Amino acid sequence: MLIIVPIKQVPDTNDVRIDPETGTLIREGVPSIVNPEDRHAVEMALVLKDQAGGGKVVVVSMGPPQAEIALREMLAMGADEAILLSDRAFAGADTLATACALAHAVRQLGQYDLIICGRQAIDGDTAQVGPQLAEFLQIPQATYAQDLRLEGGKIRVERAVEGEVQVLELPLPALVTCLKEANKPRIPTLKGCIGAFREKPFQVWNASRIKVPLEQIGLKGSPTQVRRTFTPPPRGQGIVLTGDPQQAVQTLVQTLREKGIM
Repeated sequence: MLIIVPIKQVPDTNDVRIDPETGTLIREGVPSIVNPEDRHAVEMALVLKDQAGGGKVVVVSMGPPQAEIALREMLAMGADEAILLSDRAFAGADTLATACALAHAVRQLGQYDLIICGRQAIDGDTAQVGPQLAEFLQIPQATYAQDLRLEGGKIRVERAVEGEVQVLELPLPALVTCLKEANKPRIPTLKGCIGAFREKPFQVWNASRIKVPLEQIGLKGSPTQVRRTFTPPPRGQGIVLTGDPQQAVQTLVQTLREKGIM
């Protein structure tokens, strides 16, 4: 069984700053981490591999050369192979161009059974790449999965939908995006860390390697562009009403009327 897990290296959002003049993220000096929900996707893939009695988990990421660190971390967790899509032609890609590049990379891997993605990346929060990748590959998909099981050559998905649980059964190959509530990612062992740097296969593919038309990737293949990023202004000071409940209600109603809320 071949399971592919696309991952992303993202800025640590606990230390993100915005340039007040340009409105863009200040990335210099900001540490990068593996997108948290992608760790859960890798864990889900490793569990399914064990359930299937064997197979291979391949992690794929598109990014600059330093994204190698993120892929090595996933190899240390237990993934079998890692592929970094790195080429200046990929720069400036939106979610559509990113999904297009990933789809071409997946096709180069040959026959596969399942693709598992994290629900969304914390630097964009769009949750678009997974579904777009499934569309490029023309395979069934299920989002917001909290549990996966292999049953009779198909994948059984339990997905969270507005406080309820929906159960789907998908034929393979398929794509699933998972929630962080699905599992608890394992901690890499010392042996796993050593293997990630000394033994497990690691490849770097450029645009020509995945045979993707240049007009479909990077800025050329991106129909959407972020013009500005900004921090919302702080909200006004709140009011705490205490004392007699009846008087507090009258004060609340009067305040809401003055603000035009009612």
